[in-house]
Amino acid sequence: MTLPEKHRRHILILCTGNSCRSHMAEAVLKKELGKLAQVSSAGSHPSGEVHPLAIQVMAETGYDLTDHTSKSWNEFLEHGVDTVITVCGDAAETCPLFPGQVHRHHWGFDDPAHAVGTQEEKLAEFRRIRDQITLVFKAYAEGLSESL
Repeated sequence: MTLPEKHRRHILILCTGNSCRSHMAEAVLKKELGKLAQVSSAGSHPSGEVHPLAIQVMAETGYDLTDHTSKSWNEFLEHGVDTVITVCGDAAETCPLFPGQVHRHHWGFDDPAHAVGTQEEKLAEFRRIRDQITLVFKAYAEGLSESL
């Protein structure tokens, strides 16, 4: 189903660095919602890049993050965001109110960028978080699709 652009929701997913979790969630929602919503991600203190391991583990399940960039949430203050979803506690606590914002959700996930150990141990942590995010955001997309 495709909604006219003026009726599409603009969903903004926020975390601190906009390097891992928010990009994973953005990719899942974009794929699941298609033209039903505009989906973006940003951070309170953007890291400047998408973490290479996030790109790798998302590619394993068919999601392409290679064109994603790390952005500040300030870029979206004038974009008519109506749904804000935070995926880390820091973003939830410091998130500004966006003009036009109607909905706000918080689903916190551990930050895989802080994983320590061998490369395989780090990848295992990224995969764990990827799988959690995929489960939560697919369920959210299903519910949202039904309500639209």
